[in-house]
Amino acid sequence: MFMSSYIEQQTLYVCCLEVGAAAHFAESHVLLWGNFQGALEHLASIDLIELCNEAKVEHCRATRDLRSCGRNVQSVLNSCGHASLCEECSQRCDICPFCRVPIPKNGSRLRLRLYYECIEAGLISKRYDDRFQEKDDGDRQQTADVQRLYSLFDVAMENNLVSLICHYITDVCMDESAVSSDPVVAFLLDEVVVKDWCKRTFKIILTELQGIYSLTVLKMKDRMSSLLKSSVKLAGISNVLEVLESSFKGSFSAHFKDLHHLQESVSKTKQVSVSYDSVPLLLSVLWCKHMEMILWCLKHQFLENIRSWHSNFTSWRSIVRERKSAAIKRSWPDSINHPVESTGPGGSTLFIEDALSNIDVEQEYTRETGDESEIASLQKEGGSSFFRSKIEGMAGCYPFEHLRDAIDILFLRGSSDMVVAKHAIFLYYLYDRHWPLPDEKWRYVIDDFAATFSITRHSLLESLTFYLLDNNTDEAMQEACRLLPEISGPTTHPKVSQVLLERENPDAALMVLRWSGRDGGAQLVSLGEAVTAVRVRVECGLLTEAFMYQRMLCTKVKEKKLRHESSRDSSVELKEEGQTLVTELCCLCIRRNLVDRMIELPWNSDEEKHLHKCLLDFATDDPSSTIGSLLVVFYLQ
Repeated sequence: MFMSSYIEQQTLYVCCLEVGAAAHFAESHVLLWGNFQGALEHLASIDLIELCNEAKVEHCRATRDLRSCGRNVQSVLNSCGHASLCEECSQRCDICPFCRVPIPKNGSRLRLRLYYECIEAGLISKRYDDRFQEKDDGDRQQTADVQRLYSLFDVAMENNLVSLICHYITDVCMDESAVSSDPVVAFLLDEVVVKDWCKRTFKIILTELQGIYSLTVLKMKDRMSSLLKSSVKLAGISNVLEVLESSFKGSFSAHFKDLHHLQESVSKTKQVSVSYDSVPLLLSVLWCKHMEMILWCLKHQFLENIRSWHSNFTSWRSIVRERKSAAIKRSWPDSINHPVESTGPGGSTLFIEDALSNIDVEQEYTRETGDESEIASLQKEGGSSFFRSKIEGMAGCYPFEHLRDAIDILFLRGSSDMVVAKHAIFLYYLYDRHWPLPDEKWRYVIDDFAATFSITRHSLLESLTFYLLDNNTDEAMQEACRLLPEISGPTTHPKVSQVLLERENPDAALMVLRWSGRDGGAQLVSLGEAVTAVRVRVECGLLTEAFMYQRMLCTKVKEKKLRHESSRDSSVELKEEGQTLVTELCCLCIRRNLVDRMIELPWNSDEEKHLHKCLLDFATDDPSSTIGSLLVVFYLQ
């Protein structure tokens, strides 16, 4: 009985202790949350010109009967707002050493400075602050001031207050009236401090990412919150850099030359050269996009739960080589002695090769700046596609061996203004990986990718069509023809008509030309597109229309040359373009036994010269053919 009573008493005692501890914890939690909210509200509402003063290290200035104690001042006087006395000396002083304003004897004399308020709230590490407490010489003192300002910027970025940093640039750094006689504060008012903060913060994020990117898929998924946090930070840095560049647009300052180049890249202006100092800033844009892709892949576990229709990587690569061989075999021959840009080796490339080659061209500036080590730092080790891309170029790295290889190669290389093209290539890769499988097993991945990165239905279907046209199976060709009405328009890739023609579908090629609106001859096109348009018409039996098309196009080119250029070189170029189109038309007619109809067309004197040469060359090569007889008829006419 006694033992039972004792146990009950002890149990009751323990329960009371637990309740008391819980109450104490709740009270502490509420207090900490109040400090947290108060510090953020203070930061968000502070006059930005005062941010420098809040970051500046101040020492106690006690005078008269008190010697200067030199301790760091963590609070400001409520009476005047000066950070002139430490907490101990403020209890013994009657006036502020700076302005001589009396200090009230009753009530609270001090309030925490913003920097120490953030430390109190846990927004800034106390251990981080201790490293700068004992530094007294000038250079180190300035370093401490800068680091404290950086800490306040960090708090702003961590708590979705990036706009505060942007306004600091526009309202303080750009304000000519924002000056100070204090050399430390004057330095903190300089825009270079913000740029250096961007670099320093980026390097910290990069170090974190290097550790996460080397993990397995499951471990990376456990660090999803860290990746999301880093993604938000990178986006914030990009916003700050954009404001920096726009604020100093037109400036010739060497400090901001790199920011100018970065903004050119962001605004889709082709970048020629970048100083070494700008490499971390420039790559932050690339890595921000790369991280977005990593997060999306983590969401779908890097597609490990969705099998590829290819049995293995070796068979996939073999299929791609077969497609390339088929493209070479079906490519049309060049015009006699007049190779054009859309024929020959260039005409036998796949869509995916052209797309990857474009990225390869855009990344030339990256190689010149020597930042390969920076790029390689986030590459997944062991990816053979990356090494193939180094040896064979970007086009040689397809197909990508793994999904991670695709992300690394596409989004850690090339220019940041190629994001749309990179998304299209990635979609091509997904279609190539899954298309023959039933839609219910993989189509939702495409839909989610489009929703995540705001990709339109037209872009989705266009990437699918490019894959289908590269795929040399009849089923793929039928599906591509079914999709053509939805994607064809003024922005349709000129190569679509060329590939349709090479795959013996001239009627579909003609419809694409019609839908594009560029086939009437009224609009100037490249020589390669013009040759394709002529070929398509002849293959469809529209010889007269092909003749009128080349005549109208040559007339337009001639008018443009006469209007804008009168040099001898332009005349030679015009003659070569006209000769190429006439020669191509003649070759097609010989190939299709349409020479008798061709010579009846109303050729002008310049066109007759090219036609005569082409017929004569064919008759010389094959004297037993009917070309020689028709050449005589042509002369008689």
